[in-house]
Amino acid sequence: IPGYGDSPPVEMVVTAVGRRTFLDHVLQELGMQKPVLVSPSMSGRFALPFLLAHGDRLAGFVPIAPVGTKDYTAEQYRGVQTPTLILYGDRDTGLAPQALQNLQHIPEHRVAVLPGAGHACYLDKPEDFHQALLGFLRQLK
Repeated sequence: IPGYGDSPPVEMVVTAVGRRTFLDHVLQELGMQKPVLVSPSMSGRFALPFLLAHGDRLAGFVPIAPVGTKDYTAEQYRGVQTPTLILYGDRDTGLAPQALQNLQHIPEHRVAVLPGAGHACYLDKPEDFHQALLGFLRQLK
């Protein structure tokens, strides 16, 4: 994620609109048509603005306890038509409950909870994670 970890700071990603635009450019450069956007943790700052503005360009959305869900209203989430799999580990008692509380307003959502997994549930329980993800992907049109 630009501006985090060892990556250089990028002026463009200071605002939600800038982060949405950055992600839009990345998807365009990769030539992706109707991708499924998987968004763990800090990537929520990029994925959520994109989802709310351009959710129709996604085949699906998989938030994994993303940050920033409280920045948007239940009404904004209700306007999202993107099929969504809300996925998290049951030992993530920080971001996961907050994300679920906000994201459950997305009309076409389902929830997958990975028992015994923490915030990085895909690392803690990779087989369970992949099973949930593949099950969701198979249901997409």
